[in-house]
Parts: sequence; C-alpha cells; structure tokens
Amino acid sequence: MRIVIALGGNALLVRGQRPDAALQQANTVRAVRALAPLAEQHELVITHGNGPQVGLLALESAANPDLTTPYPFDVLGAQTQGMIGYWLLQALENALPGRAVVSLINQTLVSAADQAFTKPTKFVGPGYDERTAQTLAQNHGWSFAPDGDRWRRVVPSPEPHHLVETRIIRELLTGGAVVVCAGGGGVPVVRNEAGKLEGVEAVIDKDLATAKLAESLEADALLLLTDVAAVLRGYGTPAAEPITRATPAALRRERFAAGSMGPKVEAICRFVEVTGSMGAIGALGDVGAVLAGMAGTVVTPGGNYGSADDLGPRSWAPARPASPN
Repeated sequence: MRIVIALGGNALLVRGQRPDAALQQANTVRAVRALAPLAEQHELVITHGNGPQVGLLALESAANPDLTTPYPFDVLGAQTQGMIGYWLLQALENALPGRAVVSLINQTLVSAADQAFTKPTKFVGPGYDERTAQTLAQNHGWSFAPDGDRWRRVVPSPEPHHLVETRIIRELLTGGAVVVCAGGGGVPVVRNEAGKLEGVEAVIDKDLATAKLAESLEADALLLLTDVAAVLRGYGTPAAEPITRATPAALRRERFAAGSMGPKVEAICRFVEVTGSMGAIGALGDVGAVLAGMAGTVVTPGGNYGSADDLGPRSWAPARPASPN
C-alpha cells in the first residue's frame, strides 16, 4: 500500500513541555518507533506539524536586535522543515537500516487572492495568559486568539492548491524511499506576475496540505495521527462519545472546533471524497490498529472498511449517526 501519514505537533512536543531540542528529538524517536513497522511493509510518506516550532523561531527573530526586520514566515517554515526533517530522517535511518530515507524541503502553492490573508486563524507558538498576549499584540502588531485556557498567536492560513515537488516525491517513492516532506504544510508560495514562485507570510494547515499530497500521489490510505484515540462527538461535554466509523457526509453534519479537530476532519473528508480511498484519524501509538480499521475514526465512502467479519461490533451504518462501541 501507499500510505501518507501526518504527525501532529504532539508527536514532537506534548502540550506543556519545554521546547528543548533534546526533548523533541527523543519524542521523534518514539514516534518513529511506532511508524517503522509500517515502513517495512508499505510505501510511506510522512508529513508533520510545526506550529510550536515556527512560533518559537518567530519570537526569537522578532527579539533579535541584529535584524532590521524579523524573518518572514516562509523562511521560518523552511527552517522548521529542515530541523524537524533532520530529526525524522535520522530516527528513520536508525530504525530502518539499509532503507533509503529522504527528508525534503518543499513548497506549497497558494493563491495570492486567498481571503485567509485578511483573517488569520492558524495557531503558532506557545500559549500565554491573556494579559501577556495583549502586550505582545501591542508591541509587535500580532493577532492572538484563545486556544483552550491559553492565548496563542494566529497567522494567515491560505488554502493549499498544489505541492510544487509532488513529481519528485512520487519518483522517490517509486524508487523505494521513505519520504519526509510537507513539514508545516510546506513553505507557502505564490506565482507572481512574471510566473515565478515567491514566498508569502503564512503558515499552511498541514492536514489540508497532506490531504492534497495524498490525493496527488494516489495514496491507498491517509492517516492523521494526533493525541486523541478518535474523533469525539460533543467534545468537552459530558455526552462526548467517539465516532469509530463514518462517511464524509456524516462527519460533515457534525460540529468540530475550527482551530483543532475541524481541519483534520475536513482534510480526511476531502481525501475520501475525491479518491474513494480510506482515511482515518487516531492516536500515534495505535497506528497499526488504525490502518487495520480497529482503532481511531475510520472514514470511507460507504462507512465501512475491510470485511464484515473484520468490522465486528465497530460496524457503522452510514444512514444513521455513528455510535461508539
């Protein structure tokens, strides 16, 4: 199978952890330990988030007195692709001796006319109390929004249209390599009036970009791995319950937070609708079971995955709302 996997930011940095390099590298090794068995049996593409990392670099850049202006977000995004890609590259090479592994810095094409540039929504960087966030907003002209009980910086997140290096990624896969790419959704670029690529100040949602990549690569499965076991209906309420099987239409009838689960659900729905292949959202530690359809939230055109015997009590009828085990 050709499998595309997106690692959530929690795979590198659990909420509340200090963003030390050694800690993130150790978390990366643990993440790769879960993914290595899949890489031994399948073609594998791995993407990753960069929200905490790119936000930290933005803070450092803004505070650097040697700079006339802070580094723009396309440059910061490229830096995080290199840093996180290096950690994943090394961990994968150590876990899969003899297997070719490539970490690629790539660009994602967006539209210069995207309305997202006037409505920042993408969380980056650490969380602050409200007073600190207000001070930073006044000092730097940044935008902030609540993320749980903290406030985080938000930046434009335009719609990904095409990953510029898709053909190269396909060739690497065909040659047997495990490919790490599309970090942080890829470096955001537009085509200028001369037809040339140039970076823009934005951070692309990595799940939406990963879905676009998986579609272009004709992947057999798209897995979005995070720190929750499954998508929850009624998240944050006493009535919260997991959705184990779903169709894209059924998921779209639910409500999910725009800053967290919403983009993941949208990405999975788009991929399944366009390709007819299987998509799933689940926990990194359950990745093998998620691929087998025995864990996470599995999304297919008909709401089923595998044979009836395989599904057992987790079967889900697309004509009615999903029900947990």
